[in-house]
Amino acid sequence: MDIPKNPLLSPDIPFTILAGPDVLEGDGTINLKTAQYLKELTDQLGKKWNIRYYFKSSYDKANRTSIDAYRGPGVTEGAKMLQHIKETVQVPIVTDVHQVDEVAPIAQVADMLQIPAFLSRQTDLLIAAGKAGKPVNLKKGQFLSPHDISHAAKKIKSTGNEEVYITERGSSFGYNNLVVDMRGIPIVQSYGLPLIFDATHSIQLPGGQGSSSGGQREYALTLARAAVAAGCNGLFFETHPTPDTALCDGPNMIPLDWMKSLLTTCLELHEIVTRQARLPV
Repeated sequence: MDIPKNPLLSPDIPFTILAGPDVLEGDGTINLKTAQYLKELTDQLGKKWNIRYYFKSSYDKANRTSIDAYRGPGVTEGAKMLQHIKETVQVPIVTDVHQVDEVAPIAQVADMLQIPAFLSRQTDLLIAAGKAGKPVNLKKGQFLSPHDISHAAKKIKSTGNEEVYITERGSSFGYNNLVVDMRGIPIVQSYGLPLIFDATHSIQLPGGQGSSSGGQREYALTLARAAVAAGCNGLFFETHPTPDTALCDGPNMIPLDWMKSLLTTCLELHEIVTRQARLPV
């Protein structure tokens, strides 16, 4: 019996990288510094590998554990900050939208819209994002199976928008823990949906610090390599120059100076995986 081919696993398809600080911070210095570094790094890596990079950061973290936690600058100020990064660094932007009325103003700035995992079944939001005419990155809810997320993707595609990506970020596993089932990568792809692996939220410990989430950033590279070996179409990293001082999700963000080694390793592995995928069975 022949091993089935995966049409989404090809060196001709750009490997997508979504990366940046979890949330927009302060006067924008950290956001801009991170975007500039990642743009220069991915431009350098792009000379050897077929990749595309989006700067990712949120203007609002609407699902923080505690009412006292920092959420971000909000829609209006956040859109201005993202526009400044986009114009200054010359980089495409991806950011979360949480409500239908946020879609239109954010779509004027963002090059890709992202649906947070906890909102991955919200029909009105998915349809509004689809109608915006931008690529949509749909994060798979921690409570959904790989098969279930295909129904959410159909809601977006019902608008005529065919550029839908699914991001795997782990499944709930008891209290304050997540686990990643790598079988989910080819399962999601079997529906014709490219899969991006979130290597930083997958090592999050939701609510693990009582009033905030914990994380195990030391395992991010291990899971990223495993996902690339399993055939993912891209990687999602939240990264920060000094994660331990970050205003949100510091324990699971990775230091910015890890990114060069991390991405190089993953892209080398992706090259091997896609090369083998083209060999005759």
